[in-house]
Amino acid sequence: MRIIGGRARGLHLAPVGAGDAQAHLRPTSDRVRESIFNLLINGGHGNPVQGARVLDLFAGTGALGLEALSRGAETAAFIEDGKPALALLRRNIALMRAEAQTEVWRRDATQPGENRGAAFDLVFLDPPYGKAYGEKAIAACLAGRWFAPGAMIVWEEGTAPLAPAGLDLTDQRRYGDTIVTLLRMPA
Repeated sequence: MRIIGGRARGLHLAPVGAGDAQAHLRPTSDRVRESIFNLLINGGHGNPVQGARVLDLFAGTGALGLEALSRGAETAAFIEDGKPALALLRRNIALMRAEAQTEVWRRDATQPGENRGAAFDLVFLDPPYGKAYGEKAIAACLAGRWFAPGAMIVWEEGTAPLAPAGLDLTDQRRYGDTIVTLLRMPA
């Protein structure tokens, strides 16, 4: 696993092997991550990465949020509650020397509570597949005002999710076993 593009291109992140099923670690492959960022930056969505405040829900290793930082995001906040994932996430932030641009919050992404800071422009959502955690996390984030007006939400799932009420479906693509859905908050 490595950073695909931007200022930290080629940086190898902490190895996780095939993942840790018990800890729900299933890192996004380099190929899928590259496809996601190509879609965001070159897919007619106005490059929501550049200068963004990024929220990485179910952060795992943090590869999605760190990739966004490498490609020009301003800051990234990571929400993760698993101990093995948090250790990898902190290691990866240190490897990228991104401590000043990041925050790590140990909490359940399906119950993040009220957002006490500025809302986020770009949100990555990579929950364990098939457990309806994505729907719960989005509903909780909408209620807690985590998403900025016009925010782009990138949702990885094993099956095609429906766009929750209040969000617009802007794109949906299949990459092997992963379906990537792009949603946008109304401006």
